[in-house]
Amino acid sequence: MALLQLARIGQSYRIAAVHHSADMPDCERQLNELGFMPGEQIVLLRRTMPGADPLVVRIGSSTFALRAAEAACIEISPESDRV
Repeated sequence: MALLQLARIGQSYRIAAVHHSADMPDCERQLNELGFMPGEQIVLLRRTMPGADPLVVRIGSSTFALRAAEAACIEISPESDRV
């Protein structure tokens, strides 16, 4: 498993877990409310430059811009890893 911030652009992933962090204690709740739930498909559409922050991601038909700190709360696994 990897973190969303390390994802390859255009590849489909599944959300494995959403965690909170010391820097963002409400991150898990906020992301869950937006639909970032384990099992959901997610695709990284692009990183903005410089600094690759924010990340543009798609879940279903919704597109979101996430800060790197938020993306660090999301564990993903490639679609090909699913059985």
